[in-house]
Amino acid sequence: MFQHLKVLELASVLAGPSVGQFFAELGAEVIKVENPATGGDVTRTWKSAGEQTDDRSSYFCAVNWGKKSITLHLDTPEGRSAVHQLAAASHLVIASYKPGDAVKLGVDYETLRTINPKIIYGQITGYGSHDARVGYDAVIQAEAGFMFMNGEPGGSSLKMPVALIDILAAHHLKEGILLAMLRQQQTGKGDFVEVSLVQAAVSSLANQATNWLVGGKLPEKQGSSHPNIAPYGDIFKTQNGDEVMLAVGSDRQFSDLCDVLGILPLAQDILYISNVARVNNRHKLNALLQEHIARQSTDTLIQALNHRKIPAGLIRNLQQVFETPEAAELLLRSADRLGVKTFVGQPSLQNVSHFLPPPHLGEHTAEILAKLHL
Repeated sequence: MFQHLKVLELASVLAGPSVGQFFAELGAEVIKVENPATGGDVTRTWKSAGEQTDDRSSYFCAVNWGKKSITLHLDTPEGRSAVHQLAAASHLVIASYKPGDAVKLGVDYETLRTINPKIIYGQITGYGSHDARVGYDAVIQAEAGFMFMNGEPGGSSLKMPVALIDILAAHHLKEGILLAMLRQQQTGKGDFVEVSLVQAAVSSLANQATNWLVGGKLPEKQGSSHPNIAPYGDIFKTQNGDEVMLAVGSDRQFSDLCDVLGILPLAQDILYISNVARVNNRHKLNALLQEHIARQSTDTLIQALNHRKIPAGLIRNLQQVFETPEAAELLLRSADRLGVKTFVGQPSLQNVSHFLPPPHLGEHTAEILAKLHL
């Protein structure tokens, strides 16, 4: 789809590189510029306890498939000349510098547009280009309200186990870049697109935002239970000790659940007959459901729930997740490692013949520099 597209990635960590891999998966040539003085993308060194990997850590491999890596000292005339030549031949730049750093290095939008007026420049910041604060996902989770809501009632505030704000910001930037590409088809002009982590986070609060803005209710911790629906997000243990989550979103589904559990009259009980009633009486309801679910074997219960189209699922660890056919379809493979696609629409990677594994630091420097006029 984007086999003609040349992308220059001046980004590190997760959000910006995720956008780079997205375009690589769709056929683009993506050149990742890294600073050899600092060891390149910092995530090359972000290894879990006991992890035995080379300069391509597990974390780095999350969003750096399909790219070529070149090491350049952008604070030297030679390095700056090289990156400017790369920008001149590129359609898209992805950057994630701290405010002011791109200008100092001569790789900001205003500089690069003088070299290539048609360039589209996508930028990730923490708090916007005019706020010097360093933005990291965990801090944004705290400041944008996610951690305040996440956890068990009365318990500590928790961040999510993946850098979800980075992922959300990456999706916002993809959308902005794709819109800029559409405008470019109409006008022939380049464009500047900026997404801040904090605004991406706030815009993703969804119903929790309107629970406050419209309903006047300040969302607080309530585990995995949904604040507006019951039983939705509630977890129950089966006879086998497996954990099953229910996501019952309608009165019909609740009635069918009661039928499966052999307690159909409960669906007409005044305490549980409507969603509003079930939300108000969630604790009593959950105790009753747990009592009857505990009598069910896992396989029998899941089969019955699926047969009746009642939303429910087992809580799986990641080994179990990647044993499912849905996850297997998303695997990226090279000779020595596995990865996961960032784009799940079709068609995608099956049409790309040049897709590369995550690169070693500077692996393609000589190859790329040989094509430049230095």
